[in-house]
Amino acid sequence: MIRKHSVSLHGHRTSLSLEEAFWSELKAIAEGRDVSLAALIAEIDDLRPPETNLSSALRLHVLTTLKAAAADAGQAS
Repeated sequence: MIRKHSVSLHGHRTSLSLEEAFWSELKAIAEGRDVSLAALIAEIDDLRPPETNLSSALRLHVLTTLKAAAADAGQAS
């Protein structure tokens, strides 16, 4: 199910819609990097192409991170 989440980016409040699985994974990524969730979202926002909306950029970041972790785990075997 998609939920709306409110975050503050560069001093401005914004809302985004994400499935709970992506939101949970973003929190885990932030914890793993020892940064706040807001800092991670701001970083992704700063790096996203202008034609990509924030929710899509967040989903793509989660996908990229999980694929990289899976590839690393496969190489370690």
